[in-house]
Amino acid sequence: MGAFLYGLGLQWKLDIRSKAMLITCYMLPLLFFAFMGGIFTSINPESKDILIQSMSIFGVSMGALVGLPPSLVEIYSSNIKKVYKANGIPLFLSLVTHFVSSFIHLLIMCTIIFFTAPILFDASTPSNIPVYYGSLAIYIATTLSIGCIFGLVMKNMAKLTMVSQLIFMPSLMLSGIMFPTNLLPKVLEYIGRIFPAAWAFKATTRPEFDFVLYIPMVVIFIISVIICSLVLLKKVNK
Repeated sequence: MGAFLYGLGLQWKLDIRSKAMLITCYMLPLLFFAFMGGIFTSINPESKDILIQSMSIFGVSMGALVGLPPSLVEIYSSNIKKVYKANGIPLFLSLVTHFVSSFIHLLIMCTIIFFTAPILFDASTPSNIPVYYGSLAIYIATTLSIGCIFGLVMKNMAKLTMVSQLIFMPSLMLSGIMFPTNLLPKVLEYIGRIFPAAWAFKATTRPEFDFVLYIPMVVIFIISVIICSLVLLKKVNK
């Protein structure tokens, strides 16, 4: 346990100093929030009711799908992996510390949006804050688990960027955070339900807890954990 906490603390310090983490988990999401928040609320004043939720989901998607995977590729597709093995450090340790550290950073970013949106754009705060943060935590964990798969499986940064964008962009466009999903063709609306962002948006905008909305995210998280475990096991046996 002590080794894990030490590793987590070390990873936290590295992430704070990382330009990539700073850009993907803080700068880009918060700049997008500052820029698009004014546009959304000017075009449609009703968007103030869901501004916090939509901007938080965007930020989490950016940090988890675009920010996390490159850090994992640098470790698990390079000689750093051999250093872990040589020193008897479990390969899963780096994955877990990256996951937890990224989770905390993304939660901080969402909290910044939570407190500043009402001040900057007169946005409405979620009516049920525990449900909102609980839904947000599940979404962060689910999206990070997908990002972990990309980071473990992909070996080329160029391919990683392409694959990440193929998931990142559709999950935003089809989730309802940019525009209502009922404006989409039915086919695209159903495709959007594949992505956890669509379920997270519904869950965070609901005033009450709805168990059904969490099932897809939990299923995706469990599947992602299984895939990551199998990939790590394969890397250990190499």
